[in-house]
Amino acid sequence: MSSVSFPRSVRISSLVLLVATMVVRACSFTRVTMLSALNITKPGCQRKCGNLTIPYPFGVGRGCSRSMWYDISCNASTNGDPPRAITTWVKDENENGMEILDISETHIRLRNQVAYSCFNSTAETSTFGSGFKSFDLFNSSVPFTLSSESNMLFIVGCHDLGYFDGNFDFRGSVFINSADQTGSCRTDCSFEAKNVVAGECDGIGCCQAIINKGMKSYTVSLDPSANHTSFFSYNPCGYAFLADKEQFKFRGALDLHDPNFINRIIDEVPMVLDWVIDNHTCSLAQQDPASYACDQQNTICVDAAESGIGGYRCSCRPGYQGNPYLTPGCSDINECENLSDSPCSVTCKNTPGNYNCSCPPGYSGDGEKLGTGCKPPFPFLKFGLGIGFGTLFLLIGVSWLCMKIKKRRNVKMKEIFFQKNGGLMLKQLISSNKQDGIEQIKVFTMRELKVATKNFSEETIVGQGGYGTVYTGVLPNNEIVAMKRSKFMDQSQIEQFINELVILARIRHPNVVRLLGCCLEDEVPLLVYEFISNGTLYNHIHNTKELSWYCWNNCLRISIESANAIAYLHSIPIFHRDIKSMNILLDESYTTKVSDFGASRLIPLNHTHLSTVVQGTLGYLDPEYFFSSQLTEKSDVFSYGVVLAELLTRAKPILPERQTEEKNRNLAAYFVKCVEENNLFDILDPQLVEEASQEQLTNIAKLVQKCLSVKGEDRPTMKEIAMELEEVQKQTR
Repeated sequence: MSSVSFPRSVRISSLVLLVATMVVRACSFTRVTMLSALNITKPGCQRKCGNLTIPYPFGVGRGCSRSMWYDISCNASTNGDPPRAITTWVKDENENGMEILDISETHIRLRNQVAYSCFNSTAETSTFGSGFKSFDLFNSSVPFTLSSESNMLFIVGCHDLGYFDGNFDFRGSVFINSADQTGSCRTDCSFEAKNVVAGECDGIGCCQAIINKGMKSYTVSLDPSANHTSFFSYNPCGYAFLADKEQFKFRGALDLHDPNFINRIIDEVPMVLDWVIDNHTCSLAQQDPASYACDQQNTICVDAAESGIGGYRCSCRPGYQGNPYLTPGCSDINECENLSDSPCSVTCKNTPGNYNCSCPPGYSGDGEKLGTGCKPPFPFLKFGLGIGFGTLFLLIGVSWLCMKIKKRRNVKMKEIFFQKNGGLMLKQLISSNKQDGIEQIKVFTMRELKVATKNFSEETIVGQGGYGTVYTGVLPNNEIVAMKRSKFMDQSQIEQFINELVILARIRHPNVVRLLGCCLEDEVPLLVYEFISNGTLYNHIHNTKELSWYCWNNCLRISIESANAIAYLHSIPIFHRDIKSMNILLDESYTTKVSDFGASRLIPLNHTHLSTVVQGTLGYLDPEYFFSSQLTEKSDVFSYGVVLAELLTRAKPILPERQTEEKNRNLAAYFVKCVEENNLFDILDPQLVEEASQEQLTNIAKLVQKCLSVKGEDRPTMKEIAMELEEVQKQTR
């Protein structure tokens, strides 16, 4: 199409519609072509050009089509759009091929062209435009014609006269002009287009004219003498085009002043060609087996009477599918392959080109879904339905009753566990402490925790140990928490447990995992903590694949943070009783969080120790506490010294891999021995030896040695440890 220069006001309006035009162009004519999954091109030939599937007898490339008249050129785009399929056997007035939008079993749809004339407010003749468009198939042997059934001549505008001049061919003769093939129609409008009606193309703003069969070329044009001065405000241009009558819908006054009208017709409303095989009827074509196109399995020949030039097409027999122009032709459609989509209601048997429906013995009917189907004998149906529904209602009733009994029993058990685990005492403590303004421990129901952990499914387990299992869950407020489910509970210590629980819930320290609440409705109480996402210090120390965090500064910072956290607990006073690297967690920024108070004990005022059953982890356990059962704050100091040795050496607390005379010796004893024998730098991690100064490493090693003293009185307090570590941190290399 030639360049169009609309008036400035029209050009500005066109920008508003540009985006809509691009969307329409992308979505236009992606309708299903004649090819299904079984229809293919010739082997080795290009199946698609851009978004268009090209079925044989058409083809792209040499030897891919039936003859030169079915050749298609696939032109690559220069602006990023998909390639376009272009005709080689039809030209517009500029001798250019035309773009193919769709190929069906009977038609080819081409991108359209529009003749137009535009005016300004004073000119009585056209000021710019392309007043005519033409189309030519060039050769009488071309097996294509303009579809008289699909196309019509359309004129859109006010007081516009459009002409149509077509050439056609009498079964192989040369082109001749015929007065019968000349047509026209005129449009009219009233003032301000008040009588223009959308959807009607009967002469008011839009007119249409039919075309005859057999046409192979045409010229459509507008009368250049039309005068639009009286209608310029709402109709600056007139348009003429040949198009698919089903695709063009007149939009009334909107089309008369739409600056994007031409692009809309080109992109959305195609021109339609009929295509055939040769120009012979089926009976004549079958006389020449060498050129007959339908000589394939399960195909039939169909005369194309609507084309106006004779010709025929090939089609699959009923019940078959495929490409009737390619070997092996059409294959049987198995209507019974998918019972849900089959035409039969019960039993389906596929036959060549057909199918048979049947019913089971004792049933009546033709077995077809659209027919009578299959009906069982009437008495058996009612009897069966009665028994079935009766049994169903009985099962539902029994199930409902069992669920009610089970639910009542669960409620009763929860009440028993709640009282047994000190629930009433906890409520009294919470009620009595409300006046102090401190946030109290939250008491969760078992239902809340089951919902949060997906009924304590295995996929929510994040840790398991001697004291129980740790699950992760999500509360209704989207807070992620960790839930510890202990394996056992000393019923004689319930009162002490509840008192310590309330105190632990009040702990607010940046390096101590916060206890959020508990649930007492299970056999053993569940504790709910804040969730720390980055795992345990133990895993980070001994996972050699993840070393990016491990450096002297981080080791020193983690040591100081954990020492301050334990010192804070001792100030309450609470003895942790199970300090180890597995109970020191790291968050996403590697900030230390001391956790797991399952073995912790609250120390009465004016007491320096507590006699308890020995609890702890092998390798971290204070030997003095082990032999005396006297728990003191120095027991936590010894365990912390093992953690420091573990952090500095990246060795595990138990060293079974050492030499024979040292086999099964723990890390604590081995570290102290190395310090005493001046072999410190042989056991320290090489990266720390490289990054830290000798003075820093020596000072911290001596601190570890003091923490691991056999006698508790020789060990420093956690506060003193934290202060010494901070002094080491201040030293420069």
